[in-house]
Amino acid sequence: MSNAKKGLVAVLVSISIVGAFGIPLGDPKFFIQAIALESSFIALAIISLKNFRYAYIPNVIIAVLVIVGNTVSPKHLEIMSTLHPFYNGIVLIVGGYILQALLLVTNVITLKQYKNSR
Repeated sequence: MSNAKKGLVAVLVSISIVGAFGIPLGDPKFFIQAIALESSFIALAIISLKNFRYAYIPNVIIAVLVIVGNTVSPKHLEIMSTLHPFYNGIVLIVGGYILQALLLVTNVITLKQYKNSR
């Protein structure tokens, strides 16, 4: 397994871990959606590990959706800009922007290596 693929899987696992810390902090009415989102990141980590060519498009789509979703949510923007509550703000910034951007970058790097190895 290439280093880029290991990095991609590590980013997906990191997103799942940060999300698991964030679920109890979120709005209880979105609990089911949060579990579904975290389950999709876990599934993408497994799929990326087993056969990357089935995961690169969903990786991009879900990362973009999370970034856009955090950006258009007034409540999320308020929490991130005021950092109140602090822990929620950090989880949103790290999990919703930093790790998602890292997912996009590692996905592109892994895709380039995948195409070059074929």
